[in-house]
Amino acid sequence: MAGGRRAAPPREDVLAAAMEMIAARGLDGLTMAALGAEVRMSSGHLLYYFGSKDELLLRTLEWSEGRLGAERSRLLTREGPARARLDAYVDLYVPDGHHDPHWTLWLEVWNRSRDATVDARDRQTAIEGAWHRDLVALVAEGVSRGEFRALDPDRFAARLRALLDGFSIQVAIGLRGADRGAVLGHVREFLDETLTPAPALTQTSAPIAAPDAETVPDA
Repeated sequence: MAGGRRAAPPREDVLAAAMEMIAARGLDGLTMAALGAEVRMSSGHLLYYFGSKDELLLRTLEWSEGRLGAERSRLLTREGPARARLDAYVDLYVPDGHHDPHWTLWLEVWNRSRDATVDARDRQTAIEGAWHRDLVALVAEGVSRGEFRALDPDRFAARLRALLDGFSIQVAIGLRGADRGAVLGHVREFLDETLTPAPALTQTSAPIAAPDAETVPDA
């Protein structure tokens, strides 16, 4: 009503605004005061909502991961070869480039996790676990169909995600020579080398000839 207290925006709107600020201004531009001005809330009200900036960042990451998870599910459940869907998974995983907002946020959350609570660590693990489970299921499908060589999907997924994390960090921080295109090329070459089934063995030796009757010794 007129003159009453203005209703706070939905929490999702606050998280979306935080993500937009990271994309536009970087993490240094995301302060409680700046975010409050953006969503027309006081810094105190934001602290009441989230408790700390660490919690705001983790909630924003969870919100962003929810959107990525929906896109990942759409890509992985479509028709087509497992390898094509694996390439789509990799495309979604690797940052778009230097200062990718989602990866910028991830790196900050990782940096702050040294002093994180058990609850915060569990929530980060849940995010990582969703990516891992989807990858394991996809690799297992490819193995069962004969598209990929026989291997342990869980072990392979752990190693591939470690490779993707390493390359993605290089892209996100703008390491010279580590652009997205080059990284995708390296990863696809690795997948070709490790997943392509070995060629089937073929019989190439000549049949053994029967002995010549004239050379057979007498008994």
